[in-house]
Amino acid sequence: MMTIKDVNPNLIQAQYAVRGKITNRAQELEDKGRKIIYCNIGNPQALKQKPVTFIRQVLSLLEYPELMDMPEAKKIYPADVISRAKLIMQKNPNGTGAYTMSSGIAFIREAIAEFIKNRDGIPTDKNKIILTDGASKGVQAALTLILKGGNDGVMIPIPQYPLYSATLALYGAKQIGYFLDESNSWQLNEKILNDSIEDSKKKGINPVAIAVINPGNPTGAVLSKDNMEMIIRFAKKNNLSLLADEVYQENVYLDGIKFISFAKVMHDMNEKEVTLFSFHSVSKGFLGECGHRGGYFEIRNMAEEVFEQLIKLQSLGLCSNVDGQIVTYLMVAPPKPGEESYELYKKERDGIMNELKAKSRILGEGLNEINGMECEVPHGAMYAFVKFELPHKHGVDVSKMSVDERYAYDSKRDFEYCLALLEETGICVVPGSGFGQLPGTMHFRTTILPPRADISSLVEQMKKFHTNYVKNMLVE
Repeated sequence: MMTIKDVNPNLIQAQYAVRGKITNRAQELEDKGRKIIYCNIGNPQALKQKPVTFIRQVLSLLEYPELMDMPEAKKIYPADVISRAKLIMQKNPNGTGAYTMSSGIAFIREAIAEFIKNRDGIPTDKNKIILTDGASKGVQAALTLILKGGNDGVMIPIPQYPLYSATLALYGAKQIGYFLDESNSWQLNEKILNDSIEDSKKKGINPVAIAVINPGNPTGAVLSKDNMEMIIRFAKKNNLSLLADEVYQENVYLDGIKFISFAKVMHDMNEKEVTLFSFHSVSKGFLGECGHRGGYFEIRNMAEEVFEQLIKLQSLGLCSNVDGQIVTYLMVAPPKPGEESYELYKKERDGIMNELKAKSRILGEGLNEINGMECEVPHGAMYAFVKFELPHKHGVDVSKMSVDERYAYDSKRDFEYCLALLEETGICVVPGSGFGQLPGTMHFRTTILPPRADISSLVEQMKKFHTNYVKNMLVE
């Protein structure tokens, strides 16, 4: 029988905080009848967001094609849904139960290329697009391609989505953290980038890539064009590939701010040397189709012989799941004005986005009013990364702690705080230490996804909890 000593040590080192011990405890409490407000993960439909009707109608016909020719179908399905399903069957006659090309169904990659062209006004090559089981599989494929040995490292933002740190640990590679500038709306700071990469080289690490999440997870930041240009110049100067995680590109809420893709900025700069991987997913935006595991990544500035190796890598898994590919197609090629499904699609899309915008404001402004908490109203994505302060117990002198000791001290405290919050209120959030944070600071990440009433209740419960938690600490 296998024991823990027989397990790959890289797997043991890989940590994924958004589904960690606190989430497990939340599920135990829920099994006992407690109401839990799950704010730990960006899983919209698990938090009562309804699926977009058009997506599910087309999928239902494709899963049971005989429905299309039944007389009753015309009474149930809009005409454009039936015609779209028939078009997909014509383009992919083997249906949803057969393997596809390793890179994905050709007409879907063509639709994605057209989507990028229309979004950015730039030329796009459908043959440099690969469909994946969500953006996570695309990130893992890119890292598999570029990591050659144990001394290779990838620059990742701190705080970061733990997919990156966990995958690097799993692959036995090095994490090169760079702190985001919390005082400047979580933008990237050139000095911090330079200091980070120079420090890694002194440690014998070979930096090969930089990962950027825009809009940000867990920060909710949206990068400016100037900031993105700086990042591209930095990547070029240091011969780094650029991994652009852009899965929240639809999720921008603040007036006057908009999403700009790295592909667009790179094209405008006429940059042809920096290899770019751009990732997108059906799990976020307003679709929230997490369970269908659909997504893609686009590659720019890569030698053909390298791209062939990437296709070979994808072929090891045969292909991404076909339903996920179909949902990806419907994301990039939705109903058009004048088609029967368009008005309902628009109503559902706008309704979801307006709710997210309203909830981001309610959450951000509400938490900011709590004494000892600080939170910028999320500009984008689905999260707030909330900074909070706690008093130190009698006899604790943090000035005598090393950087590592201070980080361990605060990590223990933010974990205990979030666990106590769950036990007392049923609110499940993720400690900031699960994403990384500056030593001497504590945070937690919460989503903006629960229904509006739950968000308002969350703010009130959080205020009461935090006040009592601090009061109890001062008594001890």
